[in-house]
Amino acid sequence: KVPLLTTSATAPVVTVDERTGQVKDYIFRICFIDPTQAVVGAEFIYNDLEGRRVAIYYDNGNDYSKGLYEVFKEHFTELGGEVVSSEGYTDQDREFRPTLTKFKEANVDAVYLPGYYGQAALIVSQAREIGLDVPFVGADGWDSPDLVSIAGGENLNNTFFTNHYSTQDPSPKIQDFVAAYKAKHGDEPDGFAALGYDAGYLIADAINRAGKAEPEAIKKALEETRDYEAVTGTMSLNELHNPVKEVAIIEMVDGKQVLKTKIAAE
Repeated sequence: KVPLLTTSATAPVVTVDERTGQVKDYIFRICFIDPTQAVVGAEFIYNDLEGRRVAIYYDNGNDYSKGLYEVFKEHFTELGGEVVSSEGYTDQDREFRPTLTKFKEANVDAVYLPGYYGQAALIVSQAREIGLDVPFVGADGWDSPDLVSIAGGENLNNTFFTNHYSTQDPSPKIQDFVAAYKAKHGDEPDGFAALGYDAGYLIADAINRAGKAEPEAIKKALEETRDYEAVTGTMSLNELHNPVKEVAIIEMVDGKQVLKTKIAAE
């Protein structure tokens, strides 16, 4: 009966028992869940990029990637789009050109690539080599400076990914945080740094609202969190102990992350 607040566990089953469907009373999260960013990714491709024919390329040995693939495919189809091709790769693969050539020949409008930055960088760079210049859209697993060092800044142009926040967001709260972090650590804070910062302050806020540092009281205060102003967005915790807040869409422009837009989703 000690509250747990995770900053990075995005699988739905972390807060809800998959066998019983019951919410785990003392477990909360401050990061959005994978289905949320998959839905936002689908809506971004369909509404903002006006893509109608997409291919999905996912890591078929990774639950994170497979979960994003499944939710994205379902939601994109519901929106009226067509998933022309779905292909899997493994974390040991290094040659992706044959599959990417199939996508090119299928004349897709975009590729959804829900994986981690290492494989994503190789896939995008090889796509550009064969002339597949359509937008690629990924998830928060892309958020690493190594994405650029592996793929190259120019290759990453016309790529996007869902993330927890953007250092380029003009919000004074975000810019103050970024400036303080850079002054202390010498580089820009990634999404995990921002989530860690928010988690510390949210726990302190819950203790203050509870009036005491007692587990049951903190749990109750966390459950009652509404419109909490965090670096990663103003959030409320819902009945499943997940945050309801906006998701940032990051665009890669000449090797730099740029805030493209923010989309609200549960």
